[in-house]
Amino acid sequence: MAKRKVTRRKKAAAGSVGLSAQQVCADVAEGALASQVAADGGAVIGSYRDPLGGTTVLLVALPIDRVEPTPYQRDPSDAHVKRLMTVIEKVGRFLDPIVVIRHDGSYWTPNGNHRLQAMRKLGAKSIVGLLVPEPDVAFKILALNTEKAHNVKEKSLETIRMARALADRKSGKEIDYAFEFEQAPYLTLGAAYEKRRALSGGAYHPILRRIDDFLDEPMPKALRERERRAGKVLALDDAVSRVVTALKAKGLTSPYLKPFVVARINPIRFSKSTEFDFDDVLDRMVAAAERFKVDRVKPEDVAKIGGAPVDE
Repeated sequence: MAKRKVTRRKKAAAGSVGLSAQQVCADVAEGALASQVAADGGAVIGSYRDPLGGTTVLLVALPIDRVEPTPYQRDPSDAHVKRLMTVIEKVGRFLDPIVVIRHDGSYWTPNGNHRLQAMRKLGAKSIVGLLVPEPDVAFKILALNTEKAHNVKEKSLETIRMARALADRKSGKEIDYAFEFEQAPYLTLGAAYEKRRALSGGAYHPILRRIDDFLDEPMPKALRERERRAGKVLALDDAVSRVVTALKAKGLTSPYLKPFVVARINPIRFSKSTEFDFDDVLDRMVAAAERFKVDRVKPEDVAKIGGAPVDE
């Protein structure tokens, strides 16, 4: 795997990019999309040009029962929804419009699902959103969603769902969506999580970041390869889990056992190389796990690994 070239972003002079305040709101044509909103039972509150890219955005009020999250994003956090409900009730206002795209007569929100669920549970009839005319932008918006931080499991499942949606559309190559997917390991781990929700993906994520890269293949073919690689990860997890079980039987009960074992059997742990074969590394790790000498592990060896427990 070739080392990625890091490019520096050029610093823009202050106030040199995008539209002026007057240009943002000048002569915005709402077009057919505004008529569709009205036909869907919604209302266009206003419109403007995006201050950076100049594209049209509609501020709309929509019947809340016509808005859904995109089908490929993570599931909402009940705790986060409850916190939002408390804040909205306390303030008595919904001040943060969700982002929406129109899809087959309904509306998807790639950024705002927690706010949507909070409003629904509060019994709201409608919700205010920023309607983006280009449906494909949803994939990019989802990649930028920072409403609630993902863990490895959430991000991986969201990414593989996105990949499946793109594969159904037979849209481009996997490498074309590097921005939307963010990291290649999320695709492999996502396919693995689909088969094993209890997988401790955080234990394998660091090594996958060194050996797994985006594929220069059409999405359907790339997806099949992700499923194959996921099978390799699950086989490794089986081997690691057997070692962890043996260590627990010896009396070791640390929450760091799995990352400890993975670190011990990692054949490229101290390598400075930037090119590795995915199958070769995982096969070597499985073999090393099968040879693992449990009797040689001392409690202080596990204690040295420290840090936080594995992110699921």
